[in-house]
Amino acid sequence: MAALSKSIPHNCYEIGHTWHPSCGVSFVQITGGALEESLKIYAPLYLIAAILRKRKLDYYLHKLLPEILQSASFLTANGALYMAFFCILRRILGKFYSWSPGFGAALPASYVAILIERKSRRGLLTIYMANLATETLFRMGVARGTITTLRNGEVLLFCITAAMYMFFFRCKDGLKGFTFSALRFIVGKEEIPTHSYSPEAAYAKVEQKTEKHEQKPRRMNVIALIRKLVDSVCKHGPRHRCCKHYEDNCISYCIKGFIRMFSVGYLIQCCLRIPSAFRHLFTQPSRLFSLFYNKENFQLGAFLGSFVSIYKGTSCFLRWVRNLDDELHAIIAGFLAGVSMMFYKSTTISMYLASKLVETMYFKGIEAGKVPYFPHADTIIYSISTAICFQAAVMEVQTLRPSYWKFLLRLTKGKNQAERNLHLKCCWFTWQKEEDSRRLHSSNWMPMPANNTH
Repeated sequence: MAALSKSIPHNCYEIGHTWHPSCGVSFVQITGGALEESLKIYAPLYLIAAILRKRKLDYYLHKLLPEILQSASFLTANGALYMAFFCILRRILGKFYSWSPGFGAALPASYVAILIERKSRRGLLTIYMANLATETLFRMGVARGTITTLRNGEVLLFCITAAMYMFFFRCKDGLKGFTFSALRFIVGKEEIPTHSYSPEAAYAKVEQKTEKHEQKPRRMNVIALIRKLVDSVCKHGPRHRCCKHYEDNCISYCIKGFIRMFSVGYLIQCCLRIPSAFRHLFTQPSRLFSLFYNKENFQLGAFLGSFVSIYKGTSCFLRWVRNLDDELHAIIAGFLAGVSMMFYKSTTISMYLASKLVETMYFKGIEAGKVPYFPHADTIIYSISTAICFQAAVMEVQTLRPSYWKFLLRLTKGKNQAERNLHLKCCWFTWQKEEDSRRLHSSNWMPMPANNTH
């Protein structure tokens, strides 16, 4: 790619809004399309979130619609202001530079847009865009040959991230909020070192359950026999005194964790495929079977199930070996459990969790007084990250994450994307040809005669 300081001698109609020559009309069209798509995105998202959080009627009457409109306005402003600054920079500078159509126009547009969004959502948006920008920069480096890819690098990154997350999870006041709740749901509260109940109370609860089961006569059907078999396996087996899974031995504790999270991962992947499956329900009924018998369903289930079972198994093994329960066990167990990503490799998941880990450590540093606090850091990071992604979308679209590129196309309604790409490539190649010709004529370059070897 050419140097960023060189100019591109074409107007914004030839490179940007190729569907209409007027800058004002193009701005209005982009605004309308972006607003429509924003409402389609945020209306069902906020409604489903409100239902899952069991919001009261007052929220639906007074807060739901304003929150939808505020988030939709943020996304609309991000797309519309980009087009506005795209044309404004062209008029101010007189020409395009290779940094101005993407980074230069997106930086002020995204900064103004994020100020419209609610403060409670700015952090999540910043983490997402920072993650996306980091991945884009990495792909740019790989394309230029400055960065060499590491085989299974996303798995190694996930192993390191999981080790740190599980260590903070085991430490007192290490994690808070949604992250702590999510990890407690995944690995179980037995792996938390501090509990509200003592071992004696836990044993008392187990004995009470046993007495209740013995008092109630049950029919010896198949389900009862299976339950009896599972109970016998769980009760009669090795369990270290430091382990807090009082109702199970260590082996059944790991097996139950695998089955539970495998089922969760399988059901999550099935739910994600329901909209596409029902879309072809009448035209291709056979695709309905792929909803249940799909490779990705089992891959996600194997990933989550093996993560939990490896973590729990390693933790129990270290308790047996060292004869104590230590928070440092979580680092080893979390790192080994991260190998489970071999079943479901995802650069997106690894990068996102790593970004959240950096954010967590940064705020811990602020609480400890070892790291300075930067006001409005989320808006600045979001603006720079979005500008990097837009620069890639304009000049190096192959380095952008495909899902985000499709999202940008939806937001702008396509707008003759094939014609725009053709215009941009033609303009770019023409500019490069003019630069090469100018460089050739400015130097005293002469072709060397061919060597006559005969």
